[in-house]
Amino acid sequence: AVSPQDRQLGCVGKMAALRDAEDERGRRSIKDKAKISLRKYDVGNKFSHLPLAKASVLMPLMVKDGKLHVLFTVRSMKLRRSPGEVCFPGGKSEPTDRDEIATALREAKEEVGLYPEQVEVICRLVPGIDKVGSLVTPVVGFIEDTFQAIPNPDEVSDVFLVPLEYFIDPLKYMTLPYKRADGVASWLHSFVYDDPERKTSLRIWGLTAHFAVFLALVIFEKKPTFNIQYDLDNLISSSEKSFMEQYMSLYKGGSSKL
Repeated sequence: AVSPQDRQLGCVGKMAALRDAEDERGRRSIKDKAKISLRKYDVGNKFSHLPLAKASVLMPLMVKDGKLHVLFTVRSMKLRRSPGEVCFPGGKSEPTDRDEIATALREAKEEVGLYPEQVEVICRLVPGIDKVGSLVTPVVGFIEDTFQAIPNPDEVSDVFLVPLEYFIDPLKYMTLPYKRADGVASWLHSFVYDDPERKTSLRIWGLTAHFAVFLALVIFEKKPTFNIQYDLDNLISSSEKSFMEQYMSLYKGGSSKL
């Protein structure tokens, strides 16, 4: 005969299993909705022909506590370029890289121990041009919330997560003025995120913030609490137009054809 205690334990176990199944369904629903939105904005190799040095970043998404989060790294203080700055895993293209996706996955493995088979690649978004003139392609992929980063101390000093919603409804936001290479005055997004786990404040700005904002716009399809340079009703065309205007302003001899 089954004792009352065993029966009670069995009920508790079933309830826990039901909760786990419900959580998993919720995670799948959030991921599936995000994937549908992201695939509409996949640029593939549309900009790969541009005659610029190539680089890629991986924008790792995960569902944690019922919300989408994105993973960032803090660059090691040992690095000559931009030490201590927040960025996505990524770097320059190597001759052995098949495409921008291969570059992003290779760099993520080298920097934080994230293996390619741990990433479900969804799309490539509109690229940007960094301060040294490289064409940087953002690659978006989902990772499991169980992923434990192993930072390479020569390249990365820390790894942290930020809820993606923060990039449309931040607590601390400002714009930073800067002058483009063609002399035109412009501005950059700058966010400060207070990490509750580390009890530290992290500044996310520049091209990294630009990519994070665009990712949030694509997935949430909501107007942010700050100004953006895109037409939200025509996000695909306006984002591509904005990029090509930047490219043409820097490289006036280039062709505007995609």
